[in-house]
Amino acid sequence: MTKLSLDSYVPIVGEDVVSHLRQLGGLLEGKKMVHVNSTKSGGGVAEILHRLIPLLRDLGIDATWEVMEGSPPFYECTKLFHNTLQGNHIPIPDRLLQIYEETNRVNAARLRPVLEEADMVVIHDPQPAGFLRHCPNRKGTWFWRCHIDVSHPYRPTWRYLREFVKDYDASIFSLAAFAQPLPHPMYLIPPSIDPLGVTNQDIPESEIDGVRAEFGLDPGRPLVTQVSRFDRFKDPVGVIEAYRLAKEFVPGLQLVLAGGGADDDPEGAAVVAEVRAAANHDDDIHVLLLPGDAHRTINALQRASDIVIQKSIREGFGLTVSEGMWKGKPVIGGNTGGIRLQVFDHHTGFLVNTPEGTALRIRYLLRNQELMREMGEKAREFVRENFLLTRHLREYLTAFLGTMNGFENRIELT
Repeated sequence: MTKLSLDSYVPIVGEDVVSHLRQLGGLLEGKKMVHVNSTKSGGGVAEILHRLIPLLRDLGIDATWEVMEGSPPFYECTKLFHNTLQGNHIPIPDRLLQIYEETNRVNAARLRPVLEEADMVVIHDPQPAGFLRHCPNRKGTWFWRCHIDVSHPYRPTWRYLREFVKDYDASIFSLAAFAQPLPHPMYLIPPSIDPLGVTNQDIPESEIDGVRAEFGLDPGRPLVTQVSRFDRFKDPVGVIEAYRLAKEFVPGLQLVLAGGGADDDPEGAAVVAEVRAAANHDDDIHVLLLPGDAHRTINALQRASDIVIQKSIREGFGLTVSEGMWKGKPVIGGNTGGIRLQVFDHHTGFLVNTPEGTALRIRYLLRNQELMREMGEKAREFVRENFLLTRHLREYLTAFLGTMNGFENRIELT
C-alpha cells in the first residue's frame, strides 16, 4: 500500500482543507476500520481504496482493506446482481444464489476475527453484503456502501439483497436518486479522484507523445477517447456508432476505447469481442485492452485527447468523467446516474442520450476550439471544488463521527 501524506495535498486544496481533515481525523485516532470489497484491481472502488486507506492511516486511524474470494459462479451471480439492480429484468437462478450465500459465509468466517474487533466496517457493494449476518459478536458500526445506481432495480433482486443490508447500522449511496428506502440512517457521499494518483498527476509532454507513438495515434488529427471497463452499460458500441456519424463531418477523426476487465466481472471478454466486431478493422478505431496498472498510459491518453467521452447508459458515478475534467478536457457523458452530478451541461461538457447526440456534440466542440478550451478550464475547477479525494475523505470522517455520536445532526469539534 502506497504511503501518502495529507500535507502533499496542500498546494492543490489549501492549508485550511488539510487542517480541517486533521481536526476530524484526530477524533478517530486509534480506531480500527476495515473496508471489504471483491477485487484489488479493476473498477472505481478498488482505485479509490488504494488511495483512501493510506490517507486514513496518515490520520492515525488503523485502517485496513480486505478482499473477499470467490469462484467464477459467484462472480457470475454478482454480475447478475449488478445488471439487475441497474434495471435489467433477468431472474437469478437459485443455484447461483446458494453459491452467493455460501461464499459470503466462508469469507466472513475467514475474516471474522478482524471484522468483529473493528470499530468501523465498510462493506462495499452487493458482493460481500452477506457478511453482517455471519459476525454476531461484532462490536463496531457497520456501513453498507453502495456504489451503483439502484433507483430502478429489478424488484426480485432488490428484495433479496435488502434482506442482507437492512440490518446494517447505516448505508452510504453516491446520490439521493440512487437510494432505496432502508430502516437505518443513510449518507450521501459521491466518489472522487486523487489528483496526486498516477492516473491524474501531471506528466511531461514527451510521455504523452510516447503513448501516441506506441498506439499509432496521429497528433495532427482530432482524438476522442473513452476509458472504462468493457461493460455493456458503458455502451462502447454506441461510442463507435457516434464516432462514425461524426467522422462524416470531421475527416481524420480518431477514436480510442481503452480499458480492461475487473477480477469480479466475467462478461468483459464477451464485450471486448463485440467491440472489436463493431470496429470492423477501422484503422482509426483503437481498442486497447490495458492491464490494471496502466495508470500512466490512461493519464497520457486522456491528456492526448481533444474530448473525453463516457457514454454510459447506466452509471453509478464514472471516475473517468472527473479524470478527464481534471485534465482540462470537456466531457461528453451519458445523461444518467452520477455523470449528471459531474457534467454541468453546456458548461463543463455535454450530456447526451443517443449516438446521434454524441456525434453532434463531437462535431460542435471540434469546430469551436475556443469554447472547448473554456469548457475544459471550467471542468477542472469544478472537479477541484467537488470531486477530489480530500472532499471524499472529509465526508467519510463526518459519517464515522456521526455514528459515534448517536447519529446527531450536529457535532461540535473542540
